[in-house]
Amino acid sequence: MMRGYFSSFVCFLILLLLANTLSSLEAKICKPSGKIRGRNPPPGECNPEYSDCCKEGELYTTYKCSPRVSGRTNAVLTLNSFEKGGDGGAPSECDEDYHSDDTPVVALSTGWFNHMHRCFLNITIYGNGRRVNAMVVDECDSTAGCDSDHGYQPPCPNNIVDASKAVWKALKVPKSDWGELDIYWSEA
Repeated sequence: MMRGYFSSFVCFLILLLLANTLSSLEAKICKPSGKIRGRNPPPGECNPEYSDCCKEGELYTTYKCSPRVSGRTNAVLTLNSFEKGGDGGAPSECDEDYHSDDTPVVALSTGWFNHMHRCFLNITIYGNGRRVNAMVVDECDSTAGCDSDHGYQPPCPNNIVDASKAVWKALKVPKSDWGELDIYWSEA
């Protein structure tokens, strides 16, 4: 009789662990949270040098999450100007200041930015056979866009490391290839 209880208890523990594992795996999946409808920016209000501008009527996917951070987090590197008058629009969220394009700084997608918990964290970016350290100073908003606060740019995808020119230069990416680059990053 005792053996039957023990077997039942072991089965119960296994089921409990399995349910917990499946639950935590499900929590790591990042699904779209919605869509916003684009509108054309007023003349001169979107800088196409660095990014796409919203288009009237186009639907853009939004995210409140990003893929799980690991020791080697896959991402897409994009180009951003953090200078006053640059395509970043407003000052950086972490310090309410602008940053020179000659300083290696980045903005992370909303989920990775994690409610400012990664502000001023140095991350190491690996790409083009090289690596560079850069400081997180801003959020690349995955939840909103196509308005004046976001420079009339679409919401960021959920896997973006939006980087200053200094990062692209340090990775020795030819200027003709600046724009998007598959990379991975880790916390330095």
